Amino acid sequence: MELSDANLQTLTEYLKKTLDPDPAIRRPGYSLTAEKFLESVEGSQNYPLLLLTLLEKSQENVIKVCASVTFKNYIKRNWRIVEDEPNKICESDRIAIKANIVPLMLSSPEQIQKQLSDAISIIGREDFPQKWPDLLTEMVNRFQSGDFHVINGVLRTAHSLFKRYRHEFKSNELWTEIKLVLDAFALPLTNLFKATIELCSTHANDASALKVLFSSLILIAKLFYSLNFQDLPEFFEDNMETWMTNFHSLLTLDNKLLQTDDEEEAGLLELLKSQICDNAALYAQKYDEEFQPYLPRFVTAIWNLLVTTGQEVKYDLLVSNAIQFLASVCERPHYKHLFEDQNTLTSICEKVIVPNMEFRAADEEAFEDNSEEYIRRDLEGSDIDTRRRAACDLVRGLCKFFEGPVTGIFSGYVNSMLQEYAKNPSVNWKHKDAAIYLVTSLASKAQTQKHGITQANELVNLTEFFVNHIQPDLKSATVNEFPVLKADGIKYIMIFRNQVPKEQLLVSIPLLINHLQAESIVVHTYAAHALERLFTMRGTNNATLITAAEMAPFVEVLLTNLFKALTLPGSSENEYIMKAIMRSFSLLQESIIPYIPSVITQLTQKLLAVSKNPSKPHFNHYMFESICLSIRITCKANPEAVGSFEEALFLVFTEILQNDVQEFIPYVFQVMSLLLEMHKNEIPSSYMALFPHLLQPVLWERTGNIPPLVRLLQAYLERGASTIASAAADKIPGLLGVFQKLIASKANDHQGFYLLNSIIEHMPPESVDQYRKQIFILLFQRLQNSKTTKFIKSFLVFINLYCVRYGALALQEIFDSIQPKMFGMVLEKIIIPEIQKVSGQVEKKICAVGITKILTECPPMMDTEYTKLWIPLLQALIGLFELPEDDTIPDEEHFIDIEDTPGYQTAFSQLAFAGKKEHDPVGQMVNNPRIHLAQSLHKLSTACPGRVLSMLSTSLNAEALQYLQGYLQAASVSLL
Repeated sequence: MELSDANLQTLTEYLKKTLDPDPAIRRPGYSLTAEKFLESVEGSQNYPLLLLTLLEKSQENVIKVCASVTFKNYIKRNWRIVEDEPNKICESDRIAIKANIVPLMLSSPEQIQKQLSDAISIIGREDFPQKWPDLLTEMVNRFQSGDFHVINGVLRTAHSLFKRYRHEFKSNELWTEIKLVLDAFALPLTNLFKATIELCSTHANDASALKVLFSSLILIAKLFYSLNFQDLPEFFEDNMETWMTNFHSLLTLDNKLLQTDDEEEAGLLELLKSQICDNAALYAQKYDEEFQPYLPRFVTAIWNLLVTTGQEVKYDLLVSNAIQFLASVCERPHYKHLFEDQNTLTSICEKVIVPNMEFRAADEEAFEDNSEEYIRRDLEGSDIDTRRRAACDLVRGLCKFFEGPVTGIFSGYVNSMLQEYAKNPSVNWKHKDAAIYLVTSLASKAQTQKHGITQANELVNLTEFFVNHIQPDLKSATVNEFPVLKADGIKYIMIFRNQVPKEQLLVSIPLLINHLQAESIVVHTYAAHALERLFTMRGTNNATLITAAEMAPFVEVLLTNLFKALTLPGSSENEYIMKAIMRSFSLLQESIIPYIPSVITQLTQKLLAVSKNPSKPHFNHYMFESICLSIRITCKANPEAVGSFEEALFLVFTEILQNDVQEFIPYVFQVMSLLLEMHKNEIPSSYMALFPHLLQPVLWERTGNIPPLVRLLQAYLERGASTIASAAADKIPGLLGVFQKLIASKANDHQGFYLLNSIIEHMPPESVDQYRKQIFILLFQRLQNSKTTKFIKSFLVFINLYCVRYGALALQEIFDSIQPKMFGMVLEKIIIPEIQKVSGQVEKKICAVGITKILTECPPMMDTEYTKLWIPLLQALIGLFELPEDDTIPDEEHFIDIEDTPGYQTAFSQLAFAGKKEHDPVGQMVNNPRIHLAQSLHKLSTACPGRVLSMLSTSLNAEALQYLQGYLQAASVSLL
């Protein structure tokens, strides 16, 4: 695409269309819709530069914004250069983008500046510092401009570029980069910080100037956090006085002009103070020795802040960060003295913890109207910045050194709250809610998502509290009364499931099943989640704590209520309910068979409905798991039932494949593999009709499709190789084309070998004769071009499987037909030195049987120049049996992460319950490979007496010989 006015005009027209509310114009479907057009020109040279020109020169603001978003998404999808894949942006475009983007970003209005700033940080993540060395200098120079619109653009970009330092693992590369950034950035940032503080006093009465300056201070404070996170830099240690004194005075600052009337949205002052609390907590936790002189004044300032800040939602982040600061300080041994006094503890409990545990009107609103967000915060622990969570962490922190006194103080509060509730439950229910929350915080010392509370406070009697205060709420006749207390009670069971005795849990199960009918989304979601967690608990012998027999009386009502819950308003795609359905099936096993016809109908209807617009990945995953479980459990009892599942599912599957529902296709392939593997005889014709479509290259373009498609093709080969050979022989080149594509990719070569191994194992030999040599040539080309450990391991398994299937002589002949003496080279350079790297029981067995065949059934090994390799090969085989696996990987081979492909790709999600049984191609033919070796050597020595013994006695090392004698003894044979 040329940089011409005509192309700019065309691009403008199509960008306008992408904003059209009519999906027919906007979305794929018609031949050349707006999004399809942009997709088609994305790979053209100059395309990104046209977008940048548009956002700089277009007269229409809406086009500028649209071009900036399109540009950012284009960079996100295409900038990273992925191994094995073509470079999607040509080098000249990359150079031009980096040369122009910073000045363009800084001169753009804020809305566009944010998009370009994000694009710079995406490019920076890949190219900075090696391929973009002047980025920092260009940014730092702009600090001198004095224009805060420009300065804030630089700060915003720096923040998005450096914030990854907060969660990167330590490495030399990272340290080098941070040092480079600090050398260029720390001093200008500190000077800017001081200058901005001075400007704040100069403009103390100018509200609009203060807003800009405080936006800068927030970004500077965030940058301080990122640059100090990995370690305390020398520069910041030397300038701690400047930073901490100013941070302290900003914490205590109160400027009326910066106060907002909005009760929900945090203002600039609150956001800045929140970040300063975070910065102080970072120093108190990580650099406590250096921070010690400043700590007492921060504790005082933050304490005053907590005591004087109101209950409005806008202060939530500030209050929770301030409490988190106290929590991080109180659990450090050498700050212990600050909290020892009983009055201090009482004061903290009374003025900070109890008020921030109260269930406020805003929480009630979230509970009723924004239940998804409420559940996410409360159940999944994404409540990091809520007051309750912070107060709970502070209780835990204080209990580390003062468990007795703190438990004592709170027990009084809990009792008085429960008394208040008892006086008038319908008015005072919030008192009981706070009491339950307090007990939970006090009792839980250590917690994990998987196991609930793993360590509890000995001073709290959890079972007594459960029986007296939790069960009565759950036993009440109406499930819709006091929904918040119901949710609290259910959550209590969930959290303390390991502490409450099993008989109490069994009493709770029917109560939880009953609460699946509650109207409140939070209550029925918690009930489903609690049941699911109880069903995963382990008892003795690693079996489930709650057995299928104990659940027998409740099977029908459990399944009925779970599926009914999916029809309740707001829960049609509730992932917790679907996960509970999956877990119930898994626990109950054959008890669910009588209900399968109704269950599979409901699951299929749900699948059809959500396939129109898949939006809840977890829900979808558990739904497919539940379908797999239905199939497995039913067909285990009655293999003939597979046909009725195919009848129920294939219509929906066809629709999903025809409409190209990308998110569901990998799942559909896995379920189809499971169904096909259930067939004992020939492949049904419905599967054969689909076979040619599975080889279409477009399906193999998406990484998420590769593992399930390979497995499905393997199922075809296992069940119907002869049908393919007779009825679809013209598709064999297509099948091998898939293998060729996979083998060329470092990320997917192992999948190529899975497919190849199935072809070799199952296809009639004559159907692949003409292709065999070409297969080996392709493998050798890949070995020459890029030899990785993963490839070698797969290659070794393949050649040994080939040897088991076609014989050792066939293997030697095919190698030597490609190039004379090639067989000896493969033995010497690959099999003997690398065999130790093979892992996995079945893989090792295949290699052992293959090598045994080469040693004992390949005449050239006994009477040509290959004979010198006979002993080293035997020694390597004994090493495979007896030595530990060699799992070293050369330094230059970084781990190839399939998930890391840029842009949106449906990642492959393995269905646990569609799992494939491990297949052993050698099977019963050889049970014990060591004994098989002994028997095969015996047979060889009978054929040529004296040869084997003389080779062994002169060349095999003593330790290997000892092991071999053990094998011969175990097999009750001797060598002649």
